[in-house]
Amino acid sequence: MTDRKTHLDGLAVACLVLCCVLWGLNQAASKATLADVPPLLQMGSRSLGAAVLVALWSARRGIRLSPGTNGTGPAGLLAGTLFAVEFGCIILGLQHTTASRMGVFIYLAPFVVALGMPLLGRRVAHAERLGTVQWVGLVAAFAGVAWAFAEGFHRPSAGQRQWWGDALGVTAALLWGCTTLTIRASRLASAPAEQTLFYQLAVSGLLLIAASVATGEAWPAPGALRAQAWWLMAFQTVVVTFASYLLWFWLMRHYPATRLAAGTLLTPMAGLGAGVLLLGEPLTPRLLLACAAVAVGIVLVNRPPRAP
Repeated sequence: MTDRKTHLDGLAVACLVLCCVLWGLNQAASKATLADVPPLLQMGSRSLGAAVLVALWSARRGIRLSPGTNGTGPAGLLAGTLFAVEFGCIILGLQHTTASRMGVFIYLAPFVVALGMPLLGRRVAHAERLGTVQWVGLVAAFAGVAWAFAEGFHRPSAGQRQWWGDALGVTAALLWGCTTLTIRASRLASAPAEQTLFYQLAVSGLLLIAASVATGEAWPAPGALRAQAWWLMAFQTVVVTFASYLLWFWLMRHYPATRLAAGTLLTPMAGLGAGVLLLGEPLTPRLLLACAAVAVGIVLVNRPPRAP
């Protein structure tokens, strides 16, 4: 499929739900892996590993990844840098807050996309705009998340620095939204999904590994890692960072970015369930209400326009 859709069809919805479930599980997997692999090394390793898989996939399909083929180098470098800082914030934040809370806060990214897309109207053809009902949905979700964030100051369940981990999650959301806008406003919008993903993985992998070395993280010996750590890293690298992100960028190329970004608000619910069921994290009323507000936002944002 090479045409661009104006709405989410059945295929897009199915792919989006699959991505959301995998991303929700990924927060729990990342936090569980911290017991064996330090944060920056963990993120850098999985990015570089997935970059190799994307390169092999592209070579098999005859897709050229060199920036010289379509002049996407500068945009790819910017997107990769934003990607690196975003995931650095996520993994560092997971040391101070729960995976459940992180899974909610990082999905404020749709607000950034919704606010930014109209500003790109002169540069991006047919920039997606939200109607009144869609804005109400986004505001409802934001209000619920903001109320849950305040819990980190009054009744922290993950330690006194929970607010700092929550703030890093919100920062990651801002960076994710900026990455989406960078892709849509540059030549990456018409580049193969594999090339866009390779830029982000290769650049972020190198930057995160360099940051790990610069900060003096203690690298564990491969033979000292538990089997659980290997399986968790394999899940993060192959299933999430390679397969699901490749699918996401394919969706970004063929469907409206605003609708897709709003649809990813399903992920907090998957992340909340994973954190509670797999990691035994507390389920607070505020966090539950935040997820409920997100669900309402999803319904409103994806409500079809009224027929004339």
